[in-house]
Amino acid sequence: MEFNKENLRKIRGLILFTLVVLIALWKYTVVLEALGFLLGIMFPFLLGAAIAFILNVPMHFLEEKLFYNKNTNDRHPVKKLARPLSLVLTIIIVLGVVSLVIFVVVPKLGGTFMSLGKNIQDFVPKVQSWVEEMFNNNKEIVAMVNDIKIDWDKVLNGMVSFFKNGAGSVLGSTFTVAKSIVSGLATFFIAFVFACYILLQKEKLNIQIRKIMYAYLKEEYVEKALDVCSLTYKTFSSFLTGQCVEAVILGAMFVVTMTVFRLPYAMLVGILIAFTALIPIFGAFIGCVVGAFLILMVAPMKALVFVVLFLVLQQIEGNLIYPRVVGSSVGLPSIWVLAAVSIGGSLMGIVGMLVFIPIVSVVYTLFRNNVYWQLKKKGIQIDNTTGESVEVSGMSSGNTGNEN
Repeated sequence: MEFNKENLRKIRGLILFTLVVLIALWKYTVVLEALGFLLGIMFPFLLGAAIAFILNVPMHFLEEKLFYNKNTNDRHPVKKLARPLSLVLTIIIVLGVVSLVIFVVVPKLGGTFMSLGKNIQDFVPKVQSWVEEMFNNNKEIVAMVNDIKIDWDKVLNGMVSFFKNGAGSVLGSTFTVAKSIVSGLATFFIAFVFACYILLQKEKLNIQIRKIMYAYLKEEYVEKALDVCSLTYKTFSSFLTGQCVEAVILGAMFVVTMTVFRLPYAMLVGILIAFTALIPIFGAFIGCVVGAFLILMVAPMKALVFVVLFLVLQQIEGNLIYPRVVGSSVGLPSIWVLAAVSIGGSLMGIVGMLVFIPIVSVVYTLFRNNVYWQLKKKGIQIDNTTGESVEVSGMSSGNTGNEN
């Protein structure tokens, strides 16, 4: 290798990078503390970006459906007010949903859980009497069931003690609580204002970011980065929109059908299934188990009817509604959806289940495109039926295959 000016510059850069990595590994605790400090500073802005991303989906829909018109001049007042009005309408809709949950759903849930304790207390003697009727010839089973006794006063005192001690350890003092509330409100206010600024000025911000990227990076790297960002946005927005619409439809179906069949807790179970349906694959079944348990405490036979109803509605939703509403919006085969949900749930819980499907979809799409590009460069085509490779000369610019 010649030691010209360009090579010396690369060697200096490599040495400097190696030193930085070694120092970071040696003082990793300091590095972690510094990263935590920077994350604390950037958290309101990261939260604001996340809020803007979520609000942009309904805002873009309202802006396109209510205010978009090809014949309208850019200087027309309606065109200028389209963005602010869409943002205000989006905020009003979100606040309306939150208010509905707080003032309508929460009181109903509170009343349900207040009566749940009494239902459980009444349910145990019923189970004992049913077991006696079913196993009247088996005295050992009857004796074992009759020995089941629950001291409800002790259970209640234990719950009160748990919440008292837990509240004492978590809250600490009134000053700490007030400080946490004020800090949380301040963080949310900064994040919300930042989100509104992003939504109102998103085209301008997009141009500024592009200028910075083109100024400091190579053009080919910028184009690749923009393609990945575009794919990520489309995947996340499609998944978010599809999952929310599908969850609302499924929850409404349960509320209506359970009301028609006179099953208890129709509103509660419908809302519960709507929320849990946001978790792909496993979510609705979690709602089914909880709903069946609640109904079992009141009417065991109706719990069986609810399970049958759930299986029927789940088939309708899975075969008719979900493919049309969500469809292949994330472009991910079922096996990888299951893997994404499992890995995301293990790493980040429920949030991981929701986030990892679009992330894995983006990675899967990028990897698939790279595989096709490598096959095209080598002049190889894979038969979709037999899986055998066939060398092709002068292959067209399209993909080498269309299977997932």
